[in-house]
Amino acid sequence: MPARARRRSTAAAIALASAVTGTALLLTGCGPDEIAKAAPPAATAPGGATAPTAPGNPADTPGNPATPAAGAPTATAAPTKSTRPAMNGTGGSRLTISNGTQYVLLNGTSVDFGTAVRDLAWSSDGSKAVFVDGDGDLVTANPDGSGRVVVAKHLPGQSWSHPAWHYVAADQTNLTARKDIFFVSTAGGVTSLETVPADSADGTPTPLDLSSAMDGVQNMPQTANTWPNGAGTKGTVVFANTQTGDIYLRDDYLRQMVSQVAAGSEPTVTADGEEVVFVRSVGGHDHVFEQNLQTPQAPATDLTPNATTDYTEPALSPDGTTIAVRTPDGIASLPADGSAAPTLISTHPGLPAYR
Repeated sequence: MPARARRRSTAAAIALASAVTGTALLLTGCGPDEIAKAAPPAATAPGGATAPTAPGNPADTPGNPATPAAGAPTATAAPTKSTRPAMNGTGGSRLTISNGTQYVLLNGTSVDFGTAVRDLAWSSDGSKAVFVDGDGDLVTANPDGSGRVVVAKHLPGQSWSHPAWHYVAADQTNLTARKDIFFVSTAGGVTSLETVPADSADGTPTPLDLSSAMDGVQNMPQTANTWPNGAGTKGTVVFANTQTGDIYLRDDYLRQMVSQVAAGSEPTVTADGEEVVFVRSVGGHDHVFEQNLQTPQAPATDLTPNATTDYTEPALSPDGTTIAVRTPDGIASLPADGSAAPTLISTHPGLPAYR
């Protein structure tokens, strides 16, 4: 069975391991009075979370629990109460896990954002989170879930997913500071990338410009783009295209350029913009690869050459030394240089991201 199809069948129901060998799992300390009433119908997820099963639940999405499938219903569920996750091993790591419930695992604690949280991503300084809420709108909030602002409301017939921060700092070259949010918009089964200023309130998104200002550089496909991720302060963003099967880099720090990087999916980029980490299928499993952008002619490095399961949705730690990945059993981490195999650190499922 292809790896992507296999992830679809396992995403909806993953067996909870009662113990993880060699992994310290921290209790969140939830007593009976702290557990919110679950909203039926619901599916019990690993780690004690109760994930809503209404349209828009990441667990229902094939291949990528954070990205709606082509042609999927665009209606989203109203925010529902869900049981606080009981175990996690994310303490001290700045790792967060969001999975469509109102509770986000953040650095070893469970934070109630007061609304469903999908596809959470952090600003470069960690001061703000952006996510898709229970209404399907684009929202920013403080790390404790307070100060929520609806940056933009999705239009009828659209579903939004996987927002990413795009930040360009002002410097001696007289560049004007910019902070935007890129995200995936799906309408009529077609995905495209859109953008909106990060400080907007009920803003109006526009299509993301993927043309290149560099002479002789071919413009990139405008549709079938997905999974944007940004890092650092120089406007570096990577994304994947489901039709070409390739990863692209968009860099507009000095002069806008969009270029093909490697074959793969689900990319993320280091803060210095020098390396891209992504997923590629090898021998029936999804492996994690790294491509050095300073030597693009060199082949990508397989960081999980001995994989016996799927490693997907990689996230890079702020210092670039650790990669968190999703597995059928939960979230694992591995050294960014591939010097050790991934180790399971949390049985709570969801999308990993580092603050």
